[in-house]
Amino acid sequence: MVARLIDEDPEGAYGYAKVALRLASRVAAVREAAGFAAYANQKYSEALAEFRAARRMTGTVDLWPLMADCERGLGRPEKALDMAGAPEVHKLDKAGQVEMRLVAAGARRDMGQLDAAIVTLQSPELASNAVQPWTARLRYAYADALLAAGRDREAREWFAKAVEADRDGSTDASDRLAELDGVEFVDALDEDAAGREPGQGEGEDDARD
Repeated sequence: MVARLIDEDPEGAYGYAKVALRLASRVAAVREAAGFAAYANQKYSEALAEFRAARRMTGTVDLWPLMADCERGLGRPEKALDMAGAPEVHKLDKAGQVEMRLVAAGARRDMGQLDAAIVTLQSPELASNAVQPWTARLRYAYADALLAAGRDREAREWFAKAVEADRDGSTDASDRLAELDGVEFVDALDEDAAGREPGQGEGEDDARD
C-alpha cells in the first residue's frame, strides 16, 4: 500500500508505513518503506533514521543518496557533500552515482555555490546522447543551475534536451522551456466560455446546430 499510494497520496502512504512499523519493525523492507513514506512527506529526520536502520539490516549502500538528501532537507548541506565524497559512493551502481551527483549539486546550490553546482553536474552521463532513466532529471538539474546563474541561453538549450529525454513526463521541462520562450498557455474551455454572451450556455449552442 505504501508503494501504491506514495505518489498520489503520500500522507496515506505514511499512515500505512506507521502501521507496518508497529507490526514488523525488524524487517528491513518495512524500515525502507517507512523511510520513503517519511521522505515523501518531508519528514527528513524520521526518513533518515529509517534509511539508516534499513542500511544496518541489509548492509547495502543503495539508500546512500537518499540519506544525503535527507541531510540537505535538515539544513545540513555540508554533511551531504561529505557523504558525496565517501567511499560508499564508489559502491553505488551508475543510477545511484548519478543520483548522488544530483544531491551534491543541490547541496552546492543550498550553499550559494552556483558555479560549483554547475561543475558538479558536468559528467560523461550529462554529455552522453544515450537516454537512460536518469537522463531527463540530470539535464533538467543542469539547465536549472545554468538559469540560476544567469546563463539563460545555455539553460534553454539544456531544458530542450531534457524535454527530448523526458519520455514519461517526470519533469516540467517543457513548461520551463515554454516560459523561457515567452509562450503562454490558455485553457481552451476558459477561452470558449469567455467568448460567449452572458447567459449563453452550451445547450443554446446545441439548439441552434
